[in-house]
Amino acid sequence: MNYKLLEQFRRLFQGVKYRHRKSNLGDQVASFLYEDLFDLGLSQKYTAAVSSKARVLNRKNQPVGSSARRGDGTFGERLPHIVAVTIPDHMLAIGQVANVEIGAEVKVLAKAMIKQLDRVGTDMINQLKEFKTHGGNPICIGIVGVNYAPRYTSYEGRKAWKTTGKGSHKHPIQEAQSAEDRLRQRVASAFDDFIVIRFVAENVPPYKFDWVNYSQTADQYGAALVRISRKYDQRF
Repeated sequence: MNYKLLEQFRRLFQGVKYRHRKSNLGDQVASFLYEDLFDLGLSQKYTAAVSSKARVLNRKNQPVGSSARRGDGTFGERLPHIVAVTIPDHMLAIGQVANVEIGAEVKVLAKAMIKQLDRVGTDMINQLKEFKTHGGNPICIGIVGVNYAPRYTSYEGRKAWKTTGKGSHKHPIQEAQSAEDRLRQRVASAFDDFIVIRFVAENVPPYKFDWVNYSQTADQYGAALVRISRKYDQRF
């Protein structure tokens, strides 16, 4: 089985300049979690709900009537008067939902990871609370990409910022394991499943991308999909 979420994550970096402030990147990745759950087909309830369009990928990533901060990918019960719309490359339809049955929050640590940990951890915990504030018992998924590249270049407008390996400009590989361990320790247990995607991207032409260990990443992601499928049948 080819995992669409991992393929979409690769596309964030391969052949293109990654800009970390682009707000819809997490949405793009998270939407394919639901496609992979459907392709796997382990949850009869999930498969039936998606096929009938009774459950949809939420267009606004928050339930109607909610003023909550948005998650990167939310899935739930479609409002009965809203027509579900299919989109290219997706089996799931999109629409507006009355509640959240599965919520996913995606973060990418590409550089300056230790400096970001407090903000990233707080954002993830806050989003987890929002998923749970609107009734029901949603399945909450945390997805974090961690860059293990030997060097990295980030971009702010026309400016390029290169890591030097010193001070506050450490190369990703100097911080990656520590950042992953510390974030996992802080937030992983709060989520129903916590998925780490380890990758290598320097973000310079020709914008190459690689996995630290694709087989291990696919194994861990596949196992998470199985667990999420089982939880869906139990809760809904």
